[in-house]
Amino acid sequence: MPPIEPPPTAWQLEVASATPGEDLVGVGADLEPGTLLSAYRTGLFPMGLGRRGGPPTGWWSPDPRGVLPLSAVRVPRSLRKVRGRFEVRVDTAFDEVVRGCADPGRGGRWITRDVARAYSTLHRLGWAHSVESWQDGELVGGLYGVAIGGLFAGESMFHRVTDASKVALVELVEILVAAGDGPQRLLDVQWRTDHLASLGAVAIARADYLARLPSALALPSPWG
Repeated sequence: MPPIEPPPTAWQLEVASATPGEDLVGVGADLEPGTLLSAYRTGLFPMGLGRRGGPPTGWWSPDPRGVLPLSAVRVPRSLRKVRGRFEVRVDTAFDEVVRGCADPGRGGRWITRDVARAYSTLHRLGWAHSVESWQDGELVGGLYGVAIGGLFAGESMFHRVTDASKVALVELVEILVAAGDGPQRLLDVQWRTDHLASLGAVAIARADYLARLPSALALPSPWG
């Protein structure tokens, strides 16, 4: 069934006046479902500015923006060898994946209880999804993000077993590729990190990301 559209946000979210090269675009607003969806449709995502991701909420549109082109994904031979060790599932343990990403023992943790609740609500409405790696009936890694049309905005990933999160990411790419319209689909990874670059992630100008976003949003979603 298609996702449920929540009431619209009361806030005005826009990127047009953002200073080139600056990632933080605004501060404030709320984490209601309508606000979050409006943000992603505009090219923004939230991350708290306080200690460990606490308030106030910052709204980010990185310049440059990290994306993972579906046609450029690299799967190392070592990763291909270990994929069979994992069972990959979709949307069977969304809240558990978010808790794994929010583990207090992880460096740079930013997912607060309020953030976890907000994305859990989006999941129940059909907009947020998890891809999970399991071994022997135990969740050992995964990722979650927001899907709107042909956009998948990755939020976070975690692993408790080596390569578990990478296996989930490769599965996500295969889901998006199987949906067709590959060049128009956007797999947003926020920032290009060395870890993601090893799999093919690149950095593009914010203007390029925003120019591609409307076409991606208009595509059919593979998550229905």
